[in-house]
Amino acid sequence: MKNQYCVIMAGGIGSRFWPMSRSSHPKQFIDILGTGKTLLQQTYERFLKLCPKENIFIVTNFEYKNLVREQLKGISVENVLLEPSRRNTAPCIAFASYKIGKKNPDAVTVVAPSDHLILNENAFEEAINSCYTKAASHDCLMTLGITPTRPDTGYGYIQFKDADTKEQDEKIKKVKTFTEKPDLAMAESLLQSGDFVWNSGIFIWSVKSIIKAFGNYSPDLATTFSAGKEAYYTAAENDFIKDVYSNCKNISIDYAIMEKAANVYVRISDFGWSDLGTWGSLYEHISHDENKNALVGKNLMLYNTKNCIVNVPKDKLVVLQGLEGYIVVESDSILLICRKEDEQQIRIFVNDVKMSKGDKFV
Repeated sequence: MKNQYCVIMAGGIGSRFWPMSRSSHPKQFIDILGTGKTLLQQTYERFLKLCPKENIFIVTNFEYKNLVREQLKGISVENVLLEPSRRNTAPCIAFASYKIGKKNPDAVTVVAPSDHLILNENAFEEAINSCYTKAASHDCLMTLGITPTRPDTGYGYIQFKDADTKEQDEKIKKVKTFTEKPDLAMAESLLQSGDFVWNSGIFIWSVKSIIKAFGNYSPDLATTFSAGKEAYYTAAENDFIKDVYSNCKNISIDYAIMEKAANVYVRISDFGWSDLGTWGSLYEHISHDENKNALVGKNLMLYNTKNCIVNVPKDKLVVLQGLEGYIVVESDSILLICRKEDEQQIRIFVNDVKMSKGDKFV
């Protein structure tokens, strides 16, 4: 396991989970499922089964440095990579890859978001270990594809075909195309075709392969982060990163690398996955009362209320009557009441609040 590494991306602000998720304390640092552990802590513990503690790196924003260290006791300072600004996943992954590559050029790395739900840990470990094995011996870029259960418009899709040569793991397929989040009609069509899976945003590759891919498909990022070779693991690292991030373009790893490369594979998987991107996705994973309400709170009194998500402080008495299909959330003096079907507007609400009320409430 000495060459098995993990990079956990933990720099997002989770605006679709507002008002519980705030820019000063985003959802990855919250016990949003009521398990007693935050999403980041659950993710970190999940990967401790797959690689040594010293091989797990967290990439986050400078403002969350203390939150990471508080929640992951004992993590090494050099394993917390600090971004001065948000530039999407490609710069984040380049930063981690070039830094890890300096210490261990034979590293094989899984890159994963910090806020995903995995219900079947054993199936997840099997999938990652299978990809570790292939990536260690082949020049390839791998991702996990989730077998779709519904025509979901909130996920990207990956079309697959059989690999050119027989794979040791028959669930590993060659990627044919990537499709951005579709409308409902297209999502239904993709589901019916049988050769599409959801794009999980979880990647596996050797450091050599991803650095080679940056050189081929995103040479500006390759030049930028390879220049930091002497700075990584030294006191000069933070200043170097602050300097170069100001010039990094905002681009995802899908656009920068995955959609351009020819050596991309997907491992078809089914391990009870959700990216927990919205209140609606959370609704599916919280136990329901007899009226299909997902409830978090100790003092709730509901009358003629159905199919709602209610998340309020434990000491708050809340009485609801006559609601159906609503999100009701209170956090830090902010109350949100929004129809579940309109939850994509929450980002608009956050922007409007910021414009009219300033940063205090976001």
